[in-house]
Order: sequence, then structure tokens, then C-alpha cells
Amino acid sequence: MARREERHWWYAGMRHVALSVLSAALSTRGHAQPLRILDAGCGTGGTTVELRRFGQVVGVDLVWEALLPAAERGLDGSLARGSIDQLPFADAAFDVVTSFEVIYHLGVSSDERALVELRRVLKSGGLLLLRVPAHDWLRGAHDVLVHTRHRYAWGELRGKLQRAGFQVEQLSWANSALFPPAVAKRLLERAGRLHEWAGRDGHAADAEPDLWQPPEPLNSLLEAIVAAEALAIPRQIPLPFGLSLLALARAA
Repeated sequence: MARREERHWWYAGMRHVALSVLSAALSTRGHAQPLRILDAGCGTGGTTVELRRFGQVVGVDLVWEALLPAAERGLDGSLARGSIDQLPFADAAFDVVTSFEVIYHLGVSSDERALVELRRVLKSGGLLLLRVPAHDWLRGAHDVLVHTRHRYAWGELRGKLQRAGFQVEQLSWANSALFPPAVAKRLLERAGRLHEWAGRDGHAADAEPDLWQPPEPLNSLLEAIVAAEALAIPRQIPLPFGLSLLALARAA
């Protein structure tokens, strides 16, 4: 992930969308002081670095192996080790919390407790930007590889956010354009034919089936397709379906 995060089409495209949503949300709010931002489950820090354009950022992750490359990105003094369901921060310490592809993980014992923790460290009226994988029926080889506990339904995620003390301001599908081919890919996986189609060397179906990076022209095209949703989601133009759910919620 550390190797892929900067240029892989999925990471780069989804990062562009998330930052656009956050920028649009913050543009309507006045802030006399610099924002304090927590990236909960920061991983190797590719998005955390970009969040610095909005204020003072702290990244937290449970895994040392992720925090080491994050520190190498210049985040060394802005990192902490801890679990998302027991964050090492005081109540109401942050104006904004982001969390991308974290609460779905097998290592998170309770996603509802994690959401309550995210609410605890947010100031009243603070913003949460949360992204999770969608549709549990889409579970595939990559989900096994990254220890997916659960993929989320629309109403389920809204309900869990509300019970944790959030008011949901926006809930949108994301990665919509690639939904049909992704469904086809999952069906091929289940039919046991994806490895065969990948070729004898199996490069596309090996240990990183969804992190394989295509040649640059194709990688750039896929990134542009995903990033194009930054024209719709911040304007709250509804997308019909998607591989992910992106939620913008306010601490009630």
C-alpha cells in the first residue's frame, strides 16, 4: 500500500474526491483558528499529508509498519499509535475527523464503538468524513487479503452514524463508474476463472489482486474516471450506485 498509495488510480482518484468533498464542506464554515484535524486510521499517510492544506493534522494508526512510511512522508511529529475504538486523545480535541476504509476491518472489534470514539474526540458541530466499502455481497479476494469484516449498506451506515451521535449531512455512493466491471470481476472470482484470465504468471491475481497497478496510460485513465466524481459528490448530485459509501456527518 505504501508503494501504491501515491499513484495507483484507486488511491489517487478517491483521495481527490474526498478532499473535494471536505473542501466544499469547510468553505461554508468560518474558522478564526487553524483547524485541528485527525486522520483516524491514517495508514501509510498518503491522504494525511494532503489534509495539511486544511489545518494542523494528526494521524493515528494501530500498525507500526504503516506509521514508519507515514513518518517518512514528513509526518513524524504528527503521528500517534492507537486503536480507532480507543483513541489516545482528549474529548472534543478536533474540529475535523477523517477515516477512510477503517471501521470495516476485522481488527475493529465494534464499528459502533469506533464511531462513538470518533464522536467523542470531535468538538460539537465538528465534521466527520467517513468512507467504507459498500455491498457485503461484493466481498471478494481483495476483501480476504485486507481482512474485511463487513461491507456496508446505505441505511445501515446512516443508522450507525446517527446512533453514535452524528447528524448525517450527506451520504453518497462513490466509485460509481467502475461498479459494473467490479461486479463482473467478483462474479469471475467466484466462478474460479479470474486466475486463468490473468495469464500463466498470474500477476494480476496474485497477493495484491486489486492493488495491481496497470501501465501508466490506463492507470491515468482509471484515475480520471474515479476523480470525475469530485464534480458531482461535493455538489450533492446523487450517484446511482457505487463500490464505496462516503459520509459527511456533523457531531450533534
